[in-house]
Amino acid sequence: MELETKLAELSKTVREHREVLATEEAAKNALVMPFLQALGYNVFNPGEVVPEFTCDVGTKKGEKVDYAICDGGQVKMLVECKPAGIDLNLKHASQLYRYFSVTEARLAVLTNGVIYKFYSDIDSPNRMDEKPFFTLDLDAVRKSDHRILTSFTKASFDIDKIVDEASRLKLQTLVYKELQQELENPSEEFVRIIAGRVQPGRMTAQVKDNFHALIVASASALIRDRVNERLTNALQGNGGDEPEPVEQGDGSDVETTADEIEGFNIVRAIAARKVDPKRIVMRDAKSYCAVLLDDNNRKSIARLHFNSATSRYFGTFEGKDETRHPVGGTLDIYGHEAAILKRLEELEA
Repeated sequence: MELETKLAELSKTVREHREVLATEEAAKNALVMPFLQALGYNVFNPGEVVPEFTCDVGTKKGEKVDYAICDGGQVKMLVECKPAGIDLNLKHASQLYRYFSVTEARLAVLTNGVIYKFYSDIDSPNRMDEKPFFTLDLDAVRKSDHRILTSFTKASFDIDKIVDEASRLKLQTLVYKELQQELENPSEEFVRIIAGRVQPGRMTAQVKDNFHALIVASASALIRDRVNERLTNALQGNGGDEPEPVEQGDGSDVETTADEIEGFNIVRAIAARKVDPKRIVMRDAKSYCAVLLDDNNRKSIARLHFNSATSRYFGTFEGKDETRHPVGGTLDIYGHEAAILKRLEELEA
């Protein structure tokens, strides 16, 4: 809980002071150093957190990495910082690449204070991977992030366990992307497998086209049914069938909370005055929970921004514009009944 609270405080700093965090030093002082402290490291102990860590690499002399996290004189983790607002990419990680191969570190972090990209050497020993195995975004901290970050804390740091988890996260992301691709745009191979199980026989062009469309439609229906099943179990208080995390985006866990379920049902109850409640669908995402009409992301009714531990917002729509309203709890949603009904009239016009 202490780590969760500190991350919430950092998220608040990002929201309230983003405009003054444009320089690298500002990002370091306001975000990166407090982040390292949140992980349990003493940023004022130069034997534990070494600023401007220098290590000559080949013909490169005197190059520095912003921080090296050490234990007993050995480098555990390298951290390279950039100004907040900079889109992080591989060109910003050149020092990390070079230092990774000549130190004991098997963990590297590239950050702009808001985004933290964690790298290891999963693909090739002693060589930093080109892609991060985990990314933390302080603008959209997920509950699953707290569990993953715990392994990076000083008290729990175990590089072998971290690398094992990194391998699992990387494979999970790759599997997720493959499944997402097959369900959204099935390959011919996948269509043949499904069609062969359902309707054995010659695979004509017409059969292939039919099954391509059927797979896409069935995938959407399957996801919708699973979400509705979790909602039903939660509403019935079925402790044996606790809602599972919904995976979206890059494959990381998205946990649908009880407050999001309650908020969704309040919106659906209000919307039932205008439309069939079966048409109101919840779709959870990393940074918000969307309430849609007809499961169409172009028909947003409202958004529940309930992921932050310190502040919550209820989003209403007019056209494509979202207005966020601070709420203290789910019952405050009733105060926006008029906006919800007006939005439905707009969508049904």
